[in-house]
Amino acid sequence: MSVVVVGIQWGDEGKGKIVDLLTEKADVVVRFQGGNNAGHTLVVKGKKFIFHLIPSGILHKDKVCMIANGVVVDPLVLIEEMEALEREGIIVTPNRFKISSRAHLILPYHRYLDQARESQTGKVIGTTGRGIGPAYEDKVARRGIRMADFMDPEIFTRKARENFERANILMTHYLKKEPMTDDVLEVLNDKIRERLRPFIADTSSILHRLSKEGKSILFEGAQGAMLDVDHGTYPYVTSSNTVTGNVSCGAGIGPTSIRVVTGVLKAYTTRVGGGPFPTELHGKIGQALRDKGAEYGSTTGRPRRCGWFDAVAVRYAVRVNGVTSIALTKLDVLDNLSELQICTEYRLDGKPVEDFPPRAKSLEHVIPSYKRMKGWQQDITQCRRWDELPSATKDYVSFIENAVGVPIDIISVGAGREETIIRRHPFLKE
Repeated sequence: MSVVVVGIQWGDEGKGKIVDLLTEKADVVVRFQGGNNAGHTLVVKGKKFIFHLIPSGILHKDKVCMIANGVVVDPLVLIEEMEALEREGIIVTPNRFKISSRAHLILPYHRYLDQARESQTGKVIGTTGRGIGPAYEDKVARRGIRMADFMDPEIFTRKARENFERANILMTHYLKKEPMTDDVLEVLNDKIRERLRPFIADTSSILHRLSKEGKSILFEGAQGAMLDVDHGTYPYVTSSNTVTGNVSCGAGIGPTSIRVVTGVLKAYTTRVGGGPFPTELHGKIGQALRDKGAEYGSTTGRPRRCGWFDAVAVRYAVRVNGVTSIALTKLDVLDNLSELQICTEYRLDGKPVEDFPPRAKSLEHVIPSYKRMKGWQQDITQCRRWDELPSATKDYVSFIENAVGVPIDIISVGAGREETIIRRHPFLKE
């Protein structure tokens, strides 16, 4: 059986914790898109772990984790992450961790290009500057360098040199920046290559075999559906497809193998960087959500913009992802508020908006219509069953469930692994 975990807001929904929870019932955990522009934060027995590339399932000793072909990989960041885990006593071995030979590399010149573009006046999208966009550009332009290429020093050197020279033309003639020096290529040397070589594999073939053997496979995405390059708030999006449909392309498995899609969403809404945000709160309540929810990016440390729950955006994300189950996170962040609001509808030019607008400009001008609800104003972090929640909390959760049309199977009431209410387990739904 295969379960997909996807974010269905603007990212940072708490996917890492949900993946960690579901890994207990999985045999394999697979990351299928994105790069180290995403960060999954987990708190296990009071200890914080932050993952950027390696699936968070690596914390479970008997699980196999994979980085599939749809991910763009910065080898230096990957090795840093492996070494950080090893310092905590978690040894990353080739029998437990695989990297697709078809995954594309992020090289130093990708990062320089990304940062140079983001610094241009009037061109700010809000990227992390980690080189993800330029790496995907090279992939689509058929000049990308894959892990299989990196394993061959001659092929890698030739391709990297050609791409480096092309990137320098962009830097100097278009972006008006100083040229990059040759030493940016020297960091990816034989030592790095040999460190990663034992982990490189045909992950698609392995997944096919494991699926035939009846193994349970958990696919995890990065970012959120509203940042999808096709279906998100374009152009304020990431450079890959974050939605469920990309599991097949990004991992090399057939769509018929997917049984359950668990959409992860917060009990309120956040986003990082530029772009429209209809329910954004600019005053004390927004700051209170940011402070109590620790809404600062695990990758960049940037403060997240915070707002009320947006059922319109979530309904759209549910539809394009085929969500069958919801995990609601950070419900405890709302504990101290006396009144809560949920956006149920947009209005534009005085008229209801039937579908989620495709243009960012339209989204910037919509007026949200809200359902006001009573807060519960008590600590829910000790609740472990649905019937232990205050009645106002259950009313809030039930309203969201009805507003988006999908059952809420998991409720997170705190950062810790144990601070969770599981009403129905996604791996046991069949």
